[in-house]
Amino acid sequence: MSERRNQILAAILAIQVVLAVVLFWPRSTVSEVANAPLLADVKAADVAGLVITDRDGNTVELARSGDAWVLPRRDDYPALTDRVNELLGKIEKIRTNRLIAQTEGSHKTLQVADNDYVRKIELRVGDSVTRTLYIGVAGGGSAVHVRADEQAEVYLTSEVLSWDVNAQESSWVDTLFFTVPQTATVGITLQNANGVFEFERPDAEGQWTMKGLATGETVLDNNVLSIVNQTTSLRMQSPLGKSNKPEYGMDKPQAVVTLKTRTDDQEKTYTLTIGARLEDEKTRPGSGDKVYYYVAGSSESPYYVRVSDWVGDALVNKKREDFLQAPATPTPTPGAEGGVEPALSPTPTP
Repeated sequence: MSERRNQILAAILAIQVVLAVVLFWPRSTVSEVANAPLLADVKAADVAGLVITDRDGNTVELARSGDAWVLPRRDDYPALTDRVNELLGKIEKIRTNRLIAQTEGSHKTLQVADNDYVRKIELRVGDSVTRTLYIGVAGGGSAVHVRADEQAEVYLTSEVLSWDVNAQESSWVDTLFFTVPQTATVGITLQNANGVFEFERPDAEGQWTMKGLATGETVLDNNVLSIVNQTTSLRMQSPLGKSNKPEYGMDKPQAVVTLKTRTDDQEKTYTLTIGARLEDEKTRPGSGDKVYYYVAGSSESPYYVRVSDWVGDALVNKKREDFLQAPATPTPTPGAEGGVEPALSPTPTP
C-alpha cells in the first residue's frame, strides 16, 4: 500500500515539474509571433529603390541617390524625398496581428494575388534582394488587405492605404516646373504662329499694356492676366527627361514665352518653350477618348516635361484679337436710314 502511494506521489510530482517547465520555460509567446513585422528583413533605411505598379499598368520607379530620391527612368529627376521616406516608414510598421486569411484561394478575392492586385510595391534592398508587398481591397475602418511575397497569409493594416501608394509619377515630384515672382514680372512676350504679342508694365503696381495698339484699341485686361498667371507659374503633368528627342519638336517650337523680371533694379530674362502636341499612350478612363499633351522646356531647367493639353493650347492658339476688347457696336438712331424702323400703329377695331 505504501509503495502504491509513493507511485501516486511521484506521478503528481512529475506532472508538477512538467507544468512548471511549460509555464516558466523562456519562449516566444503566441502574441509576439502574431505581432511581428510583416517584412521583418526590410528596414526603411536599407531600401535602395522601389517600383510601384497599379491594376491599370501604371508604373513609377524611385531610386535612392545619397540622402535624396530620384526617378531613374527620367534621368534622375528629383523626387519628393520626404514623401518616399514616409511611405517606407509606413511599410516598416505593418504588423501581422490582424490575420484575415491563409489560403491561396483568398488572394484573388482580396486582390493580393501575384497577378491581381490594387497596388504592388517591389522593394530593392541592397543590390540583389527584392521583396514584394501586395496591397488589396479595403477591409473597412480605413484598413486594406496586404500580403508579402512567398507568403499565403493575408493581413489587415491601417498603416498603408492604396492612395498612399500612387503609381503616377506626378504623385512623387513637385509638379511646379517653372515659377517666377509675379510681382517682379514687368514684361512678357508670346510668340506663336499667329504673331508676336508683347506686354509690359512700368513696375509691379503698374497696369499691363500691349505694344503696337492702334488708335481706338483697348487691351482686354483679364486675358492678359490669364497669360501672366499661366506663364509665371507653370505646372507639369510629369517629367520626360533630359534628352531632346526629335518628336518633342523643340527645334521648331509652337510657342515661345519670354518673361522679364525686375528686382532691386536687377533685370533677368526667362524663356518657356512649348513644343509638339503628342498623343498619350493611354486613353481617357471611362470614355476611351484619346489624351494629348504638350512638351515644354524652360531656360531654368535641363529637363523636358509634359504639360496638359489646355495649357499648351492657351499659348499656341492665342491670336491678337484675343487680347483686345471688341469695338463697341454703334446704337442705331430710330428712323435714320438703315436704322430701326418705327413701330407700326395697331389697326383700330371697327
